[in-house]
Amino acid sequence: METRRDVFQAIADPNRRAILALLAKKNQTLNGVADNFNISRPAISRHMKILMECGLVVINQQGRERYCEVQMDKLGEVTEWVEKYKKIWDQRFDKLEMYLDQIQRKKKHKK
Repeated sequence: METRRDVFQAIADPNRRAILALLAKKNQTLNGVADNFNISRPAISRHMKILMECGLVVINQQGRERYCEVQMDKLGEVTEWVEKYKKIWDQRFDKLEMYLDQIQRKKKHKK
């Protein structure tokens, strides 16, 4: 049974986040990517495979070279998820603020 990888799995690893940050600055060959990390080339290849499976990186052939290009629009899934929970937490903090204001007003009236 094949498991489907998602964007959250891809960005869970600090090396993959670093690869995305690197590619966001400039498209690189696989060797160019590997040269920026102190991990084995097979490890870089595994990370790149996961990033490609998630749609965060595509490989474009340019002559004899293959360049890795980041696809940041896929990170929209993460943004949507974060925004959903940001709204929930904003509402909770607003309620807490109202409650604390209420307590402060009660304390002032008792004095």
